[in-house]
Amino acid sequence: MSINTPEEMEKMRAAGAVVRRVIEAMKQQVRPGVTTAHLDEVGASVMREHGAQSAPALVYKFPGANCISINDEAVHGIPGAREVQEGDLVKLDVTIEKDGFMADAAVTVAVGAIPDESQRLLDCAERAFAKAMLVARAGFRVLEIGRAVEKEVRHCGFSVIRELGGHGIGRTIHEAPRVPNYADPDASQILTEGLVITVEPIIAAGSGRAVLAKDGWTVRTADRRPSAHYEHTLVITKGEPILLTA
Repeated sequence: MSINTPEEMEKMRAAGAVVRRVIEAMKQQVRPGVTTAHLDEVGASVMREHGAQSAPALVYKFPGANCISINDEAVHGIPGAREVQEGDLVKLDVTIEKDGFMADAAVTVAVGAIPDESQRLLDCAERAFAKAMLVARAGFRVLEIGRAVEKEVRHCGFSVIRELGGHGIGRTIHEAPRVPNYADPDASQILTEGLVITVEPIIAAGSGRAVLAKDGWTVRTADRRPSAHYEHTLVITKGEPILLTA
């Protein structure tokens, strides 16, 4: 969507603030032995407290309030009985609906001491996001976001998962435009002031090829190498974008 009124901006800021609270509450609970179901309930309780609900459950009937993915699971992991282990990379991906507006963010959390490669992967996803912010501005093309992300990821020796990327958001989860993590020539739309999108480097230590797990939801790396995910919902301006979920 594009924000056209102060009221729309206020509602999008409110949705983004709930996403941030959910992520922070879940992060505080990430530790060895905790189940992903428990993390999910922590997040769901914060949503309820603030008059919000899970957007994936609302829109797609996702079997959980939040997507929680571990190690080679890149996105859309279903919360359940799995226990978090020392050395894991846990991806917390939160999308909420509040008062008719939606916002989305994700973070990768290291559990205790993690392998050096995993730490570099986590750091790379965040740096790739920061590089993308330099071109996530009115007048640039969407594909320039992807070019910035992939350049940084390749510089780090990793791969983007090309099947996954950012998107427009606002009234529902996935709106136009697609925001790939590579310079897709089809992503030629010019960014305009007020446009609301997500930018989300989703990267892997291996080839970056992805497959759908048997549960029909979880997307993991085909070579079972670890992945990392970092995301914010933002509003395009002539200068620095406004990060609604920061």
